[in-house]
Amino acid sequence: MVGPGGSIRVGTATVAGVLAGTVLVGCGNDGDSAEGKGPSAGKETSSAREQGTEAVRSAYDKTAEQDTARVTLRVQTSAGGTSVTVNGRGTVDLGDGDSVMTLSAQGERIEQRVVDQVLYQRLPRSEAPGGKPWIKIDVQKVAERQGVGDQSVNDPAQAAAFAKAIDDKDVTREGTAKVGGVNTTHYRVAVDVAELPDGATLRRQLGPTLPMGVWLDDDGRIRRQQIDMTLKAPAEDGATDRASSSPQSAKVRTVMEFSDFGTDVKAEAPPSRQVTDLTQKALERGQTQN
Repeated sequence: MVGPGGSIRVGTATVAGVLAGTVLVGCGNDGDSAEGKGPSAGKETSSAREQGTEAVRSAYDKTAEQDTARVTLRVQTSAGGTSVTVNGRGTVDLGDGDSVMTLSAQGERIEQRVVDQVLYQRLPRSEAPGGKPWIKIDVQKVAERQGVGDQSVNDPAQAAAFAKAIDDKDVTREGTAKVGGVNTTHYRVAVDVAELPDGATLRRQLGPTLPMGVWLDDDGRIRRQQIDMTLKAPAEDGATDRASSSPQSAKVRTVMEFSDFGTDVKAEAPPSRQVTDLTQKALERGQTQN
């Protein structure tokens, strides 16, 4: 989250909030088992690349068709010399992005729900504002204020947009690996951010290329996905010296694994009397960045 002067603050709630926008997007190279390099790895024919591209493109639909899944994740964020790692477990609706998760970071546990693009978090008592146990942020409104319309990468339509932005030259078969005891094929992908919806805005935030990688099972479904992003903060308006005008950045690595497709997901909003709405504060913070 970007703070005053273009700095990026790292905190438990802030990092956890990143999770609302990571469903059905995969990136990177982080495995828990050795990968076998096939004979075509690194020297793929055009036909093999076309097959890999089609496999990755169709994986979004094939995974979403499972409706729901159990998910484990790890989010590592570093900015300004501070690092935070968030681990989580829960269930997710692969169609609309609703989810129920328990997150842990820095010795604290946070209960998180995403319901209809609204993020709810039950914070540790010491951090709960207004004496209420839950906070909420309307992710949709914040995204619109930031100039990215109604884009959300856990929206199936937006996942399809990522798939359409993938070209044959962007996909490389890396090999095979076991993920949760399941045989998978690992594909490395590079997406031209400019080809995504609101690409100009995303390019300013993420840079020109989004490196992606997905581990697909024999049914073409995503079993592991990782994203490595460098989020750029804007320079402070009116800064007079080079040091203060240099934008800071945060590095975020998100690794997610899916299993138990078809599991029950019971994502419900907490009672309103127990919730403090922080959407307006998030919007005001966004205005100070523009």
